[in-house]
Amino acid sequence: MFKKSMTTTFLIFFIVAGYVAADYIKDAAERVKVANWSKMETINVKLDDYKFTPSILTFKVDIPYKLHITNVGSQKHYFTSEGFFKAIATRKIQSSDGEIKAPYFIAIEVFPGRSLDLFFIPLREAIMF
Repeated sequence: MFKKSMTTTFLIFFIVAGYVAADYIKDAAERVKVANWSKMETINVKLDDYKFTPSILTFKVDIPYKLHITNVGSQKHYFTSEGFFKAIATRKIQSSDGEIKAPYFIAIEVFPGRSLDLFFIPLREAIMF
């Protein structure tokens, strides 16, 4: 169970229930477990009011990544892409407040002045705009 401070100052995750899991990577947990996280690449993304930078993200299949997402805007922002989330195996999402491990995400909400890290492995080609 989350502490109240975490739910009000951290971020909100929308976890996809089993009924839509069919479109997601089926062996994600095993792929995450055997990945070589010492070769992880870090990509920094800034969320601002009505845009994010860089505006196009591309990833290499089977390479572990840490996507560091920072909200530099004045309001909360969502990081969403159905195709992206269905093409990756998620290890965890982490911030200074803690971490969440879940097999599927459909969106990540980041509050102003906050940041988080999404650890994942792309298993299908996907480009995020």
